[in-house]
Amino acid sequence: MMNNESLLQLFEAKPGEYVSGESISQELGVSRTAIWKHIRKLEAAGYLFEASRRLGYRLISAPDSYSLEELQNSLTSTVFGKSLNLFDSVESTQNLARAAAEEGAVEGTIFLAEQQLSGRGRMGRGWISPRGRGIWMSMVLRPSVPVHFAPQLTLLTAVALCRSLMRVTSLPIGIKWPNDLLIGGKKISGILLESAAEDERLRYVIAGIGISVNLEAADYPEELLEKATSLRIAAGQKWDRNELIADFLKEWEQLYFLYQEQGFSLIITLWEALSVSLGKPARLITPQGDIVGIPVGLDESGAIRVELANGLTKAVFSAEMGEPQ
Repeated sequence: MMNNESLLQLFEAKPGEYVSGESISQELGVSRTAIWKHIRKLEAAGYLFEASRRLGYRLISAPDSYSLEELQNSLTSTVFGKSLNLFDSVESTQNLARAAAEEGAVEGTIFLAEQQLSGRGRMGRGWISPRGRGIWMSMVLRPSVPVHFAPQLTLLTAVALCRSLMRVTSLPIGIKWPNDLLIGGKKISGILLESAAEDERLRYVIAGIGISVNLEAADYPEELLEKATSLRIAAGQKWDRNELIADFLKEWEQLYFLYQEQGFSLIITLWEALSVSLGKPARLITPQGDIVGIPVGLDESGAIRVELANGLTKAVFSAEMGEPQ
């Protein structure tokens, strides 16, 4: 009886070669329709096949799976990731991290998944999280800062991720306010920070990170291809997710503790240097109405300063940023 393992063994015995539907059918005693269905199941699990009516099927690549031991050995951070929880498929790593934080999980505890079924981004939007193609993780933070400083942590995380990805990939990545990472105007990463507070102090912050690492064009709905991309598409090569995670956690940890020691000024300087939002006309959509102006920088709270048509400057704390109509 055919299963995914027996089918894969046939392809692995002939690396890089086509295997005809007829030979698979004879070898495993199944119909062509059954073969097609199992190929589709393997594709859903992250395997990539090339199909030819004349030649059959050829295995192009297998999914890149995490190894907890390899990942732990690659980490050089001292706190971030020292408690690492790895899952195959989850609804949302954000939900797991929040539940753990409520149970007292230590700072730096990470929940990492091969696949998210209901990943989410800012403003409640969904986030595409296919198996083995990206980095889908959430981490528990317990910063000793007042609750109104929470937006600063979002900007700090964006800076750390942008600096790290640029260093590893050499790709021209920039930050769109407040925390979207873009390559050529297309989004490659989502950052979502959710917090719980008590007596004006942050009890904990859950930092959710989604990085589109090795996604291909076929992984995106057609309507998203104009505004989303991946490191693989942008660079034309696959990337080692372990290396990306280890470098990012090291950078993030260094900036995080430096921020708690010295304040937000350094993060402002770094964010503004990496921003693709400053100096360009923009429309900021807020619950109170739209604001049209030119973003000119961050203030000490983490709000973006927008120069209005009348010459005044307005601080905006939360908004969706787009181009003016």
